Amino acid sequence: MKEKYDYQLEDPNTLDKAEQELLNTFKKNQNHSLRTLVGIYKGHHLELFLSVVFFVIKHSPVWILPIVTSNIINIATAPGDDAGKRILWNVIFMTVVIAQNILSNHFHTLFYARAIRNVEKNLRGALVRKLQQLSIAYHNEMQSGRLQSKIMRDVEQIETLSKQVFISILSIILNVIVALGVVVSSSLTVFAFFIATIPTAVCIMTAFKGKIKQYNRQFRKDMEETSVRVMEMIEMIPVTRAHALEEKETDKMNSRLYRVAKSGLRLDMVQSYFSSISWVAFQIFQVLCLGFTGYLASLGRISVGEVVMYQTYFSSIVAQVSNVITLLPIISKGLESVDSIGDILLCHDVEDNTNKRILPTLRGDIEFRDTGFQYKDGDKPVFEHLSLKIAHGRTIAFVGESGAGKTTILNMVIGFIHATDGGLFIDGQDIESIHLASYRRHIAVVPQTPILFSGTLRENITYGQENISDEKLWEIIEAANLGDMVRAMPDGLDTQIQEHGSNLSGGQRQRVSIARAFIRDPKILILDEATSALDSVAEEKIRVATERLVKDRTTLIVAHRLSTIKNADAIAVIGNGGLQEFGSYEELMAKKGEFYRMRKLQM
Repeated sequence: MKEKYDYQLEDPNTLDKAEQELLNTFKKNQNHSLRTLVGIYKGHHLELFLSVVFFVIKHSPVWILPIVTSNIINIATAPGDDAGKRILWNVIFMTVVIAQNILSNHFHTLFYARAIRNVEKNLRGALVRKLQQLSIAYHNEMQSGRLQSKIMRDVEQIETLSKQVFISILSIILNVIVALGVVVSSSLTVFAFFIATIPTAVCIMTAFKGKIKQYNRQFRKDMEETSVRVMEMIEMIPVTRAHALEEKETDKMNSRLYRVAKSGLRLDMVQSYFSSISWVAFQIFQVLCLGFTGYLASLGRISVGEVVMYQTYFSSIVAQVSNVITLLPIISKGLESVDSIGDILLCHDVEDNTNKRILPTLRGDIEFRDTGFQYKDGDKPVFEHLSLKIAHGRTIAFVGESGAGKTTILNMVIGFIHATDGGLFIDGQDIESIHLASYRRHIAVVPQTPILFSGTLRENITYGQENISDEKLWEIIEAANLGDMVRAMPDGLDTQIQEHGSNLSGGQRQRVSIARAFIRDPKILILDEATSALDSVAEEKIRVATERLVKDRTTLIVAHRLSTIKNADAIAVIGNGGLQEFGSYEELMAKKGEFYRMRKLQM
């Protein structure tokens, strides 16, 4: 049974459409933060309209009370025969108007909060989807802490701004309109005095707006950078502790935190000056209003009750203008966050598979044709004129010095990076013409550092392939040499894996990674130094599991320990910007060239 206040959000099936509309809004309103903020609520106009209607109803006591107060004072100062009855009717009327606030406030909050929460969800969903589309090169350059800050903190700032728009700013606008409307219908003289306050407010806001925006931007950047450093610090704690560098790391973080505190203090102070100057100016205006209306009453031009009414409305206007000034920093932060999110959503560094050929099946033939690659910021190519044919079902090991380009070759086969010269062909088709998502369904990668997530062991093994029978799953577990480990665990396959798999050994994590590759039944298998950091016992278990995995699959291996690739069909020695040697283990050892030299160094 649902809780009483568990209100229904949008149907999740409409999420993709909502995300696309958000993206279109950011594209259409580039460099116009306020228009973008308004645009992201497209599709929620009815909810927002109803919210405004109920806000007017629920807020009406604030506007009606000064009139009722004026009536009662006037009755009290000039009572008639039915003075008590007239006062009672005013009291009853005001009580009813006040009591309705409970119900109208409920519906006002429901409509605006549902709109805001759905937009919040869609913004985060659009960011997550865009991050999945952005290139690996983009993610390598952008720190994860900065991205996390945009998804969580910046969306939260937009949510805060939206709430202020539908609570504070709406209240301010309506209060000022009603107050001025009542005053202009009662006395044009008093109305002219009220209008005189507007230039003062405009001047004050203009004077501080630029500084507040500038300091807000700097504070946001410092917060993003600090978020990055905090994540790095947490990742480095085992290394820091192992080398007794706690004090040094603490001092480094304290320096970063001091910088954030300093920029935050600067922002706080300019906001404080802004607020205090505004308050002083408008309090003086309020005193002048009291003196002015009191003087008019002494001349008999207005009643005593009207003095109270005008003073109440002027106090309301002063309060609203002060609220605008107080909200300006929040508005500035929110609009800055709109721009920050736009940096991600409008980024063009995406993997574009539009109109590319979908691969329903794959044989696994790979061919490098005079292929070259150079990183954007590289001084020279990683390799040039690489020509190599790999027939389906064969196992090829890539060896070479660090930085020779082995992992670069694997990343090209995965489609993470693209050749800057020549081409790479899969089953005879240029990889540039292939829909990479459809291609990657037929490949599996076992990285050097296994990537596990918080969840059950079963979820980690079956990631992306959840509809696997227990019989098939256990067949894979045994093939990956995981059977004994799973049976020894307290909850078997339902054992919870801690963050990064910290409750498993390195060999166990790697075998889970191998089992995950088995699940995919890939046509192309990529092993990136899968045993480089393991002891000999764990390495042997991985070797046995790997030999089972590579059967009848095109397999590319980057190996650090050359003894582990004796059974490869061929070994490619990468170095000096290209392919130095190519042949079987025995052939290369007999040749006594570069591979022979490397192998001897490890003996």
